[in-house]
Amino acid sequence: MQTSLEDNPVVAVIGGGLAGCEVALQLAKHGIKTELFEMRPIMKTGAHKTNYLAELVCSNSLKSVSMDTSSGLLKRELELMGSIIIETAKKHRIPAGSALGVDRNRFSEEVTSIIDNEPNINVIREEVVDLDSFTGKTVIIATGPLTSEKFASNLEALTGSKLYFYDAISPIINADSINYEKCFFKSRYDKGGNDYLNFAMSEEHFELFYKALTEAELVNLHPCENKAYFDACKPIEEIAKSGKRSLTYGPLRPVGLEHPKTGTRYYAVLQLRSENLAGDAYNMVGFQTKMKQKDQKKVFRLIPGLENAEFFRYGSMHRNTYINSPQLLNKSFQLKKNIDIYFAGQITGVEGYVESVASGLMTAYDIIYNLYYKEPFHLPVTTAMGSLAEYVSENKTKRYVPSNFHFGMLPPLDEKVRDKKQKRELLSVRAASHLSKSIKSFV
Repeated sequence: MQTSLEDNPVVAVIGGGLAGCEVALQLAKHGIKTELFEMRPIMKTGAHKTNYLAELVCSNSLKSVSMDTSSGLLKRELELMGSIIIETAKKHRIPAGSALGVDRNRFSEEVTSIIDNEPNINVIREEVVDLDSFTGKTVIIATGPLTSEKFASNLEALTGSKLYFYDAISPIINADSINYEKCFFKSRYDKGGNDYLNFAMSEEHFELFYKALTEAELVNLHPCENKAYFDACKPIEEIAKSGKRSLTYGPLRPVGLEHPKTGTRYYAVLQLRSENLAGDAYNMVGFQTKMKQKDQKKVFRLIPGLENAEFFRYGSMHRNTYINSPQLLNKSFQLKKNIDIYFAGQITGVEGYVESVASGLMTAYDIIYNLYYKEPFHLPVTTAMGSLAEYVSENKTKRYVPSNFHFGMLPPLDEKVRDKKQKRELLSVRAASHLSKSIKSFV
């Protein structure tokens, strides 16, 4: 039982990203007054482009909605628990096959509007550098991977732990600069509609592209900083170091992308995904990069159809900060040595948009349960969110690294199932059932 909530019901949320916004919205929905601190626009970051809350910094995709995928299951659980972020994302969905692609500006603009008009939330635009003024309050630290240096330094002193790795984001291309005679619309295996713009390369074209990519000049990282990359966001040139086939088996994989009219198969295919409903901007899928801007222009314009590409946003690198959560946090995302302090979002080591929302929602529910029911909120490990909380708090590996939720985090089924898709579907059915039973009396 937490006494601080009873003594001072105003909860402080530090960070206006996806996790922080979900926390604040859930608390407000349940009558708990919240102060939401966001340092932008007072303090800028190297990746944000707007002053909106819940800005999608990297991709505009929240991944698949199919229940035989880990991201689909996680989103389904969030829907069952009333996630306001996921609800808003669905309102601004754009064509992206089976993925939940969103118009990033409209999505973030609406989340900001909802929060600004919520009487239980007071948005404070200032940088928080320490927790000295929050003594006696319940605090949620959701500053994300771009935590300011001053605050990160004080968090290191508070926790005795600070880890980080480098992340990269993909370029965004002006749709008017594309040569549509050299590309075609299609989703892989025709799954989900013709929502991706595909740029095919022969082996000859690919060889020219690969040579230029491996010779490109890169942005230098600070020599004293650890150059570790999260696999899902590894720069394209880092992937290329593993050999040519690492690209054609990875972001340039041509399988399932035969030409819709001729049936022609290609050596390599780049996919672009729409950034917004207007369809005037495209994201280079899987093409995170740390190349200098002049080299991005040179290398990417070698791809047939992008000879005259204009870039709304070049790819870039940024540092992701996260704590050693298994040593520091319990299953409720509370700091073990001070349960009035919670962490949520990517700073905990959950990786990805939807995982960040999930950690924020679980954090909010724990506060709500402690306030109204005098008990913690824990979900079964058979659920996606429960297993994610388990990973964050109980991970026993020597080196804790960020991770998306995946089916390997769930306990096995009682019966053995050979078919992988069927197995994932059964795991999803079990998870949704167990989640529903856990929250039936609350939601």
